[in-house]
Amino acid sequence: MPNKYPNKKGWNVPKQKHKVTNWSEYNEALKRRGDITVWLSDDAIAQWYEKDRVYDGSGTPPLFTDFAIITCHEIRLVYRLPLRQTEGFVNSLLAILNIPLSCPSFSTLSARLSALNIQSPRYKNTDRPDDSVHAIAIDSTGLKRFGRGEWHEQKYQLSNKASWRKLHLGVNEDHYIEGCTLTDRFSHDDSQIEPLLEQIEDPIDHFTADGAYDETPVYDLVTNHSADVDVVIQPQSNAVLNGNAAPLRNRNIKEIKDHGRMQWQKNRNYGQRNNSELAMFRYQKILGNALHARELGLSNKANVN
Repeated sequence: MPNKYPNKKGWNVPKQKHKVTNWSEYNEALKRRGDITVWLSDDAIAQWYEKDRVYDGSGTPPLFTDFAIITCHEIRLVYRLPLRQTEGFVNSLLAILNIPLSCPSFSTLSARLSALNIQSPRYKNTDRPDDSVHAIAIDSTGLKRFGRGEWHEQKYQLSNKASWRKLHLGVNEDHYIEGCTLTDRFSHDDSQIEPLLEQIEDPIDHFTADGAYDETPVYDLVTNHSADVDVVIQPQSNAVLNGNAAPLRNRNIKEIKDHGRMQWQKNRNYGQRNNSELAMFRYQKILGNALHARELGLSNKANVN
């Protein structure tokens, strides 16, 4: 749960114990994580160059297909490479595989990506008994545009110019990202509730968020999306009952006052909010905490899946 029992108050919290019983399978799985196998199928090779290049007088027609541009950028994200290093890395892979292809130049990769208008892929569990979204957890995190990390600035006492974007995610109970937006750092978290909910077509049964979303308009937007939703947003410590506030917000405040914050979290399953925290952690662990593009594109939807 987000609010842990503090040991300084004398509360005894038993340590969670987990024992691995299948050591051989576990060791093999760890080894496979470091196994790098790179290959291109015959279909991928056939789709690398444009087959029919038409010279219409408006300029040189594209040599590389959209498939080739996307493939190079996927490699760039996996290995966290700048554009120039990506060009050299892909060319070296093609040479090792003895494939008569070449990587697009770094300038071509940069220019073509912004024109592809890639939509965020949506992944669904097909084996679930129904298609309804039972629980949604929403949160945001910062992604750097440029500048050194906080550790580097503190160690060397630097005061470099830094800037960042805010990534907002809506994650379901199966850890799938149902909605995402990318905004500037001045956008408030609660202002992104509506665009996130617009991306979720299925009804929501359980909605969780932290205290930054403790606003009556947020409750109204969520209940307008799903009438029977249980909105579990942690109220501020100084929150009081208000006749003009949303009924579910007053309910949360009253239950915390009657039973305590920890018991309210248990009763209302507030621990579901950890799904959004885990999604942020996975994103930053896999793709990093910095953006590759400094400017927002034509759409503010981030391709994070």
